[in-house]
Amino acid sequence: MAPRPAWKGYLKLSLVTCAIELTNVVTHAEKVSFRILNRKTGNTVKRIYVDAETGKPLGDGDEIKGYELDGGDFVHIEEDEIEAVEIESSHTMSLDGFVEKVSIEQIYLDTPYYVSPADKVSEEAFAVIRDAMAGKKMAGLARIVLYNRERPVVIEPLGKGMVLTTLRYDNTVRQPDTVFGDIKAVKTDQEMTDLAELIIDKKKAKFDPSKFEDKYEDALLELVRAKKAGHKAPKAKAAPKPSNVVNLFDALKKSLSSDAGSAKAPTKAKPAAKRAKPKAPKRKSA
Repeated sequence: MAPRPAWKGYLKLSLVTCAIELTNVVTHAEKVSFRILNRKTGNTVKRIYVDAETGKPLGDGDEIKGYELDGGDFVHIEEDEIEAVEIESSHTMSLDGFVEKVSIEQIYLDTPYYVSPADKVSEEAFAVIRDAMAGKKMAGLARIVLYNRERPVVIEPLGKGMVLTTLRYDNTVRQPDTVFGDIKAVKTDQEMTDLAELIIDKKKAKFDPSKFEDKYEDALLELVRAKKAGHKAPKAKAAPKPSNVVNLFDALKKSLSSDAGSAKAPTKAKPAAKRAKPKAPKRKSA
């Protein structure tokens, strides 16, 4: 069964328009999920809205959205009034500019969606826009209304289709300096950096998401199976916690020699051209 589109509308490049639909890239179907039960009866429970002042539950049709004003008063907004709010990006994504995808900082990338033509008539125009961006190696910038909010997006070719990624607004993103500003500048020893680079070389691999494994979920399934069989919960295995390295130079050397199963590392780091070999740092006693 094909996934239900998250949005339907039009993609526009100047005077060229085609009908498109967005499909969620990520599936939220969980392998392990829990329901809330009444401990005494074993029955499932349900959530209900309760009036904060009277404590009485709301009846059908009593719910309404409210926008809070200064002083605690609310403006009542009906669902059909929200649905009636419409701007161009509610139904049309206009490609207003083009950038290199790598120029967009990672911190601004949010949620990805697959973009595909919505009907046979739109396939040719869709392919022209897709192939033109692929030929120029550019990504398009546009806007779209999703979930009652207009969002900036970037669109790029992906195989026979395209992928759209919503972008975060600048005023919602904490800039790196607000977090990294207090980190002191450290002059690292070149020999230790060379050792770390050798470790990286030994652990070099190809990106293969099919090998990702959710070990926490596996542990939850083990718990479920044990309880289903009438056994006690499996005894938790305490995961070893690393401690701060006392001697960084020794730790790097031990890491390099203990990594088994990787490609054989060079016997020594390549020295930088015309650079005196740095002295090894003094060993600190534990």
